[in-house]
Amino acid sequence: MQTHQSQPGPLKMNQSLTYFSISIFFNALGNALTVALNLGSALWTASSVNITQWTGIHLDIILFLTGAAVVVINTLIVGKIDWHRIIGNIIFMFPFSFLVDAFSYVLVNLGIMHLPLLLRIVLDLAGICLIAAGISIYQRVNLVLHPCDDLMQIIRFKYFKGSAAIAQLVTFMPPVLIILLSWAITGKIYAINIGTVFALLFQGALVGLFDRTIFPSLKHQHLSTDASHIRN
Repeated sequence: MQTHQSQPGPLKMNQSLTYFSISIFFNALGNALTVALNLGSALWTASSVNITQWTGIHLDIILFLTGAAVVVINTLIVGKIDWHRIIGNIIFMFPFSFLVDAFSYVLVNLGIMHLPLLLRIVLDLAGICLIAAGISIYQRVNLVLHPCDDLMQIIRFKYFKGSAAIAQLVTFMPPVLIILLSWAITGKIYAINIGTVFALLFQGALVGLFDRTIFPSLKHQHLSTDASHIRN
């Protein structure tokens, strides 16, 4: 179980934006790979797909409503209305969704689905690793976060002493329960494949690994709310 030391000093804005841009590129490309390859979506996306199939409500609406619900949950856990956090969550969702869609379009048109199955599986797992790398970087920068990754960050330091693996498993429980409920009602499961299982089992551990191996000098910023009880 890992803990993290504080950054020697706060990041300058140009440093934060550089790290953040790299992290968004990694995460968006990773998500685009998993979407384009159709070998299993990440857990939160998969749960949204199953809700769409269950209710008939369009996927983009479900994704937004899911994000909004997680913003509310984050606020309740933190115990106060943090407008910087809330606005950051909302801001993150729009350009991130655009990048994932754009990268997916390019990958599909490049013929990625025509590659041999084994190579597609390797690329799909690489996509999950890229997602974890992106999460690791922008959680440490802590400028703005996707609501689901913010939830993982909050409980990681508030309840689990910095353990990314445990926190990720806990934050995956709601989408898993949604998928099971949808399956119980409709009798079908959608968007679940090898990539989903790999993400469930290893994404959190990969985030912790990349904390130590990708930009290891970059430490978690602005953790006073998330981890006030942890000595950094």
